[in-house]
Amino acid sequence: MPRILHLPVLAALQLLSMPSAHAQSLPLDRAYLQRDFRAADAFALNANPLVIPRAARPNQPFSVTGERGAILGQQDGSFELWLLPVKIFHNAKLSARLEGYPALIDLNAQAAEIEVRPDHTTITYSHAAITVKQHMFIPRGQPAGQATAVVLFEVHASRPAAITLSLDPSLERQWPAPNFGRPNGSWIPAGTGGAYLLETDNPAFFGAIAMPQATHGDIRPYQERPQTTPLTFTFTYDPAKDDAHFFPLLCSVADLSSGTQQDRRALLEKTFAAGDHVQDLYRSTADYFAHFFDQRLTAHTPDKKFDEALQWAEVAIEQSKITRSDGAGLAGGWYTSGDSARPGFGWFFGRDTLWTLYAVNSYGDFTLSRQALEFLISHQREDGKMMHEYSQTAEAVEWTKLPYLYASADATPLFVMQMEDYVRATGDIAFLRTHWDNVKRAYAFTRAHTTAGAFDNSQGTGWVEEWLPKLPHQEVYLVALDQQSSEAMSRLATLMKDAEASASAVSTAKSIATLLKEFRGSDGMYAFSRDTDGAYEHVPSIFSSVAWWNGHLSLPDANPMFAAWAGSQFSTDWGTRSVASSAAIYDPISYHHGSVWPLYTGWVSMAEFRSGHSLSAIEHLRQNMQLTWLQDPGFVTEVLSGKFYQPLGRSSSHQLWSSAMVLSPAIRGLFGIEADAQRHALYAHPQLPADWNEATLKNVRVGDDFYTVTMRRVDGSLEVEATSEKPTTLTLAADSEAPAAPQKPSTHHVLRLPLPAVEVALPLAQPREGEETSGLKVVDQQLTDRRLTLTLEAPAGTSQQLRVRTNTKRKLVLHATGGELHDDILRLSFEGTPQSSPKYMSKTVTLTW
Repeated sequence: MPRILHLPVLAALQLLSMPSAHAQSLPLDRAYLQRDFRAADAFALNANPLVIPRAARPNQPFSVTGERGAILGQQDGSFELWLLPVKIFHNAKLSARLEGYPALIDLNAQAAEIEVRPDHTTITYSHAAITVKQHMFIPRGQPAGQATAVVLFEVHASRPAAITLSLDPSLERQWPAPNFGRPNGSWIPAGTGGAYLLETDNPAFFGAIAMPQATHGDIRPYQERPQTTPLTFTFTYDPAKDDAHFFPLLCSVADLSSGTQQDRRALLEKTFAAGDHVQDLYRSTADYFAHFFDQRLTAHTPDKKFDEALQWAEVAIEQSKITRSDGAGLAGGWYTSGDSARPGFGWFFGRDTLWTLYAVNSYGDFTLSRQALEFLISHQREDGKMMHEYSQTAEAVEWTKLPYLYASADATPLFVMQMEDYVRATGDIAFLRTHWDNVKRAYAFTRAHTTAGAFDNSQGTGWVEEWLPKLPHQEVYLVALDQQSSEAMSRLATLMKDAEASASAVSTAKSIATLLKEFRGSDGMYAFSRDTDGAYEHVPSIFSSVAWWNGHLSLPDANPMFAAWAGSQFSTDWGTRSVASSAAIYDPISYHHGSVWPLYTGWVSMAEFRSGHSLSAIEHLRQNMQLTWLQDPGFVTEVLSGKFYQPLGRSSSHQLWSSAMVLSPAIRGLFGIEADAQRHALYAHPQLPADWNEATLKNVRVGDDFYTVTMRRVDGSLEVEATSEKPTTLTLAADSEAPAAPQKPSTHHVLRLPLPAVEVALPLAQPREGEETSGLKVVDQQLTDRRLTLTLEAPAGTSQQLRVRTNTKRKLVLHATGGELHDDILRLSFEGTPQSSPKYMSKTVTLTW
């Protein structure tokens, strides 16, 4: 099992944090001269096999985040460092001078490569005479404010060198806590190096930044005019002895009720003590991630990038977890804060967490789900409403008097839905019993604030925080969640043996489902919202796609809407626009009126999988997966332009629910895997790409049992096999409504599903940054006994091709209408003249046999 931090190391750190009597008697600037503070012996960084190496792109971000720390920067190597919830410094940059070489080398201009692994990120600066590696990691299990984000510098050069690290001190609490101006830094020498003691106008709020084998830069005397200047560390490198050393950058912070000289001494000791145990700090995170996938779901398919995207998404969610003294929760997203005190969305969000926990339940980290739910429950309002957002410094202000804590309405029905999903996956009735009152109060809140019997926007925003021409009264998004929440409440009440509550919730769910039908417009699209006078706002949008999320609800006569979502007015080559490009309010760089969110793409993909539109569903899923490599390596951004393949400038590059929307449509949609631990059941309804013969999922979890699930094509069937190390009782079925079948305990369970006689596979569109949409779109697919009809869209004047697969023992004779069939390749031509801004044309292709 992974080790968090060795007990002997903790003991040593505590012992070393107690200044000696002699040190206590000396002034601070002399107290640590004899302390052993030196460069660390180099050690092997974990060769975690999950890795993204690529050329550094100076204008693109990176993020290294974890339980109590964050290092956020650009791929030229400049960065800011947070010991959560405090930004210690920003604008860190490197330069070097070599002995006998008069030029100053700007190392950030020499950033050559970034290598991202789950346990650390390395940026390599490469010059003909010197190589510097900047290793960054977040230790696990560290006390708050004590070396919870660490940077190691590794140097190799042809001659002795002096490397200068320049940084702007911040000592700034995350918003909205009050801050106390820019800190000043005084130099405290220690051993071969020293530390800057950072102090603000609040004597109880101070910090330290330390580095061994370093000297300080200019320190502005108090008598001079006030001016904030960068702090610098200059550390020396000798090729004869320092190739085997790391130069650690170590930080600590204290935010106390009072601040004495003794408190400052204690903080400095803790900072210097961390330098004695740098390798153990690193091993705490390296060991954890070395075993991270031991009990979490992994996929093994013909597409290696597909498999890695799933793994990175799980890592991204884990690295959004923030641990505090009152529990652990999930942050919404991460990005450099710049001149602000807001590191992206690096604080707690209700609906972001609840949408994400569907993915977490799917890959089997039930501990994280419990922790996140308990954090949200701890901030539930007395009347049952669930929290929207909670800053890491909320306690420093009157947070309840600010407009953020309960700003949105959707977290409340999502909480009831998520509680059912958690209980279904885990079988944890005890957790439900403990929090049954919280569930009942949340459901009662939705029932107390309705229009026409369904939850409305009167108690906070549904989805959009702004809208044209005015904010909506009752969004279809909220109504669809309310219907699913009511159904979930019914099933939870049955588990709690409350027949009356269950029957009431079922009746409510049926009424809301009837109301939802009225949102359908004459064009087949479901309206965005309903006004107080009963009129509907028919802006073509994707928000009704959440109706298919749980798999129990579907909107009737929705094929025209699915065709629109799959077509070029909604679908780009990198995801789904929130509203159609033909809508009057469309603006591709607005937040809500036509930009592309991976979240929306995930909603639509899930709806498409559940409704049989698998070709478009797979395409949308793969679009989300490709974003893993777009911007912040390993992580999926928040929002992109609806016109060009480029994130918006303020998009959080490491967005929680964006990574979740890689996982949920893949596991529950493409693989069709959902667990019901109460019934000892695993439901499998895979919709694999036509060019996959086989796929295997490891660590598929049903309650406390783990399975390896293999899906393979055998003649005209898809064989689904679930195996376990110990015998289990398992109902393996295609239909989640199927009755539980009595089974003898076994280590081997098999399900055979019929495959269609003919399938097609699409080429993956791989857009280049700055390009417009130009990929093939499958607008509709219709399959009968001997006919497959596809409605397609592609730019005028282009040629496209599909791969055709047959799943029968005997050879089929295929005939194509609307395209040319050459062996297993279907070639298509779209008439017209190619244009610089692609104009899409429609085409129908039919295969018969």
